[in-house]
Amino acid sequence: MSDTDLLQRSETRDTDTAAQTRSLPANVEAEAAFLGAVLIDNRVVEDLPIAIRPEHFFASIHQRIYERILTLIDRNATASPVTLKPYFDGDEELKELGGSTYLARLTADGQGLLAARDLSQQIYDLALLRELVTVGRTLVEGALDTSEEVEPMRQIEAAESSLYKVAEGASSGSEAKDFKGAAMTAIRMVEAAMNSGGGLSGKTSGLEVIDQKTSGLHDSDLIILAGRPGMGKTSLATNIAFNCAEEHLKWQRDGGEFNYGAPVAFFSLEMSADQLATRILAEQAEISSESLRSGRMSRDDFQKLAMASQNLSELPLYIDDTPALTIAWLRARARRLKRRHDIGLIVVDYLQLLQGSGRANDNRVNEISEISRGLKTLAKELELPVIALSQLSRAVEQRDDKRPMLSDLRESGSIEQDADMVWFIYRADYYHEAIRPDPPTGSSSESDEIKYREWEDRYLELKNKATLIISKQRHGSTGNVPLHFQSEITKFTSPNLKDYSDWGYEE
Repeated sequence: MSDTDLLQRSETRDTDTAAQTRSLPANVEAEAAFLGAVLIDNRVVEDLPIAIRPEHFFASIHQRIYERILTLIDRNATASPVTLKPYFDGDEELKELGGSTYLARLTADGQGLLAARDLSQQIYDLALLRELVTVGRTLVEGALDTSEEVEPMRQIEAAESSLYKVAEGASSGSEAKDFKGAAMTAIRMVEAAMNSGGGLSGKTSGLEVIDQKTSGLHDSDLIILAGRPGMGKTSLATNIAFNCAEEHLKWQRDGGEFNYGAPVAFFSLEMSADQLATRILAEQAEISSESLRSGRMSRDDFQKLAMASQNLSELPLYIDDTPALTIAWLRARARRLKRRHDIGLIVVDYLQLLQGSGRANDNRVNEISEISRGLKTLAKELELPVIALSQLSRAVEQRDDKRPMLSDLRESGSIEQDADMVWFIYRADYYHEAIRPDPPTGSSSESDEIKYREWEDRYLELKNKATLIISKQRHGSTGNVPLHFQSEITKFTSPNLKDYSDWGYEE
């Protein structure tokens, strides 16, 4: 039996018919040559430009041989036809190919050593092409299936997800991670935290007090940032998005071992892209948004604005202001941004403006549940943090204590369940200003004047002070974080004050 016959028999065992086999992109001769190169020199595996896994091989016998080779190498043992033989003595498929003789044949021609890198690339590329064939076949079969109601949007989203996995080089099925790999990832996070000097193991928020409390924004986490209107949710989210993108830009320019920033995708369902850009320009040029909109500014202010615009021209911040997005389309757009720009943080402003798939039968609670689960799934799929802004119910306004609680999350308890962190933004000065008494006049009584002065003194204490209430943190403690808020330019910063008791709450 010739080598060609042996390879053909191996190839046909993985498909129902020879015709189906021929229709799939594969090169079993290249697989055999590559395996021969590895068996001759195990160091070939260490020098590959890409990580070849057993499932990248088309022939099932080649998959098993390569899997055993990797196991032996991992044990610091030599992988050769002789050391492989005991593991395949009872393998029926290998018996049909000649048994241990086939293992010896793989190393008979050493030509594969001269092109091992090229062979590995071809094996990888053909594996991706087979994945594409599978995606296309599944899409066609789903579209032609008349046995149940066809939902095109669900099929498009599924195809987008599958294509993303192919683009990332993932196999069609999800794989369990061994503890060794997970432990190495954890060690790298600890090393990053040690090198940051501030306990930062995730992506930076740009606000030191938040990073100290959370250790940064971590991959796969869903972070809910909630608050009543006027508290500054969008401002804080914009600040964090800018800070993270700017940190990535600095890392690109200056280098460094650890990158604590990332390109950012900002899905703005409430504000247009130019409105959001105006906010960012106002923050960085330190000019009020009102002055920018009205055009009433000095020449110096305009120069500051022009300089800020120039500095931000390369900022890796991508704004999608498409209105009325569904969760399916948001996930599809996020995948494209991941492929094209390698985004590392997603901000959604805000959750209640997203739409579900329409399968919730007009039940808004179920729809919000679907959306929150979809955002958490997206965070895990793309391995990045997702910050989703959320409205709070009016129950806050009915209480004497206006500090929000988890039960105030609007329309669904599943938001709390799906979130890894829940943040509430609270500004006491906002509520204190709402109870402002009338300013004293010449006819005011002494008690009215005292009341107004007491109100004014308290307002000056609270002005520009905000609290980020961390009510849930899956991987850390909860608590309050003080922030400084410049309302004129809608900018949050870390406060200089260290005495938390002066911020209107107990730590």
